[in-house]
Amino acid sequence: MSNKKKKDSKSSRVKMYKGKLDISRSGMGYVIVDGLEQDILVKPNDFGKAFHGDMVRVQVTKEGRGKRTEGVVVDIAERKQVDFVGDIEINRNVAFLVISGDKPIPDFFIPSEKLNGAVHGDRVLARLVKWDKSDKKPIAEVISVIKAEDEADMAMKEIIIDAGFPLSFDDDVMSAAMKLSGRITREESMKRKDCRDILTFTIDPVDAKDFDDAISIRNLDNGCYEIGVHIADVSHFVVPGSILDKAAYQRATSVYLPDRVNPMLPEKISNELCSLRPNEDKYTFSVIFQITNRAEIKHKWIGRTIIHSNHRFTYEEVQQTIETKDGLHFKPILLLNDLAQQFRKQRFDNGAINFSSQEVKFKLDEKGKPIGIVIKESKEAHKLIEEFMLLANRTVAEYVSKVKINKEPLPFPYRIHDTPDEEKLKAFAAYAKKFGYKFDIHNEKEIAASFNKLLEEVSGKPEQHVLEQLGIRTMAKAIYTKENVGHYGLGFENYCHFTSPIRRYPDIMVHRILQQCLDKQVQVDKKMEEKCKHCSDRERAAMEAERAGNKYKQVQYMQQFVGDEFDGVISGVASFGFWVETVEHKCEGLVSIRDLSDYDDFWHDENDYSLVGRRSGKKFRMGDKVMIKVVAANLAKRQLDYHWVPDEPKTAGPVKKKAKAKK
Repeated sequence: MSNKKKKDSKSSRVKMYKGKLDISRSGMGYVIVDGLEQDILVKPNDFGKAFHGDMVRVQVTKEGRGKRTEGVVVDIAERKQVDFVGDIEINRNVAFLVISGDKPIPDFFIPSEKLNGAVHGDRVLARLVKWDKSDKKPIAEVISVIKAEDEADMAMKEIIIDAGFPLSFDDDVMSAAMKLSGRITREESMKRKDCRDILTFTIDPVDAKDFDDAISIRNLDNGCYEIGVHIADVSHFVVPGSILDKAAYQRATSVYLPDRVNPMLPEKISNELCSLRPNEDKYTFSVIFQITNRAEIKHKWIGRTIIHSNHRFTYEEVQQTIETKDGLHFKPILLLNDLAQQFRKQRFDNGAINFSSQEVKFKLDEKGKPIGIVIKESKEAHKLIEEFMLLANRTVAEYVSKVKINKEPLPFPYRIHDTPDEEKLKAFAAYAKKFGYKFDIHNEKEIAASFNKLLEEVSGKPEQHVLEQLGIRTMAKAIYTKENVGHYGLGFENYCHFTSPIRRYPDIMVHRILQQCLDKQVQVDKKMEEKCKHCSDRERAAMEAERAGNKYKQVQYMQQFVGDEFDGVISGVASFGFWVETVEHKCEGLVSIRDLSDYDDFWHDENDYSLVGRRSGKKFRMGDKVMIKVVAANLAKRQLDYHWVPDEPKTAGPVKKKAKAKK
């Protein structure tokens, strides 16, 4: 074949890619493809039947020689969401669902028999039924009519739907779950280690309903303690390829909002069959250690078990036992706590980074309205459980990492955390130096040591908040992948998620592969990386939904304080203003640069994380304490607007005193 023919043949080859469709507010679409440096531009008329967020197959129509590559959507690989919230419009007996929002979505046609009692003007939850080539518009059915008094409830549902999570399980999924039996059979018992006669208990939040981990402890004749970490054996009930498995994989995680949980699995499994409730025999997957009183691990055993939990503790009960050295099972609890503290010290000595963050929880009334805010502290009881879960996760990952198939590592969903971004780290080190803190960035171990030293030295000082927040921002995001590069933040060479299979799909994958390794019947999953990416994407979507839910409740709570003034700390700075978090409520709002124009003309100093007045030199820097007034609380936008209150008023007159929180 001549060179010319070869060239013609090559140029006529159709290029196809699979990626995620992102539709901007302007209406233009961009397909994000892994491995491509630039997104593929898709014009509005070329979306086909795809919506924003769908995984699509795109055909390249114009190569980007110096310009952006263009394409058309030819197929939908996976829908981001099938449930939508909108308003019913009925015109000449023809019903449509009109969806408002940032992203352009066409109106849906709803057949009259699919209205489910909805009338013109109703706000509804609807489900996409189909959108075939012959259909001019997508066809949907009404699932439920949303009542006006349920505005906050609807907002939470919209957050879940917008993140791409179904609100409920299909009937066939629920039916499959209801058919499962938790009966302990003789046949299954023969395959498992029986741990039912060993002291075992769970430690969980006071409002927990699914108990997916338990700890057992007993003394051994060799002077060691036998400590078992027992995890609900979800993989016994959710088998690969089943309808339950497909529903769990689609979600990949439970979503936790302030007033509800959108579960990965039906409640029959999560709260009944797999929940390690007290005084019930349960199937578990366990890691059992022989440990000395110096926290030296002498032996490890991994396998399937049966346990019987003797007691259900709350964190508060265990914390009281630790502090008073008294209470039910106080001796084993104090021993476990002592070992956990030793494991924790070993971790930090070996390069783990001691970042800690405050968690805000809302007090809600019976209708889900926030009536107060509580700052959750991580105490010794929480750290006790954390250390033993970390130990189990690490042990399982170490075991599987040694398994080779044709001299190659076995594909496995590791939980990895890469080293910090070098450029971000340099900028952070330079900023920390302004406060007198030295930062060694020559190698990974010195970076970790520098972080821990800084976090210790900065504790209680004015710059603590800003340096902690900026330090966290230098860090990479933890993800699931078969490429085992270790977990930098924890200081582990091998790490995975094994301990929460009720709420995380990767843990179910880990259980299945682990059993294959124990049985020496390993099946290589060629789609492992694709599954890992899906789980990482769903985890990120769930976290964004959780942030949106928290923000909604913040705005809902702060509505009562519009016009009031509070102390705050600047939590972020941008060219258009700065964010302030109130000290009392931990609720964040924006002070717009427009509202500062009466005082000075401010410019953004990116290197100093500050806004600086051109005439006065007045600085608003991240971490600074300021007084703000709450001027707007917009629930629809989930947005709080604050005004800066100067130390000295602009004009003569009384200064309003800081408001006390209304009970």
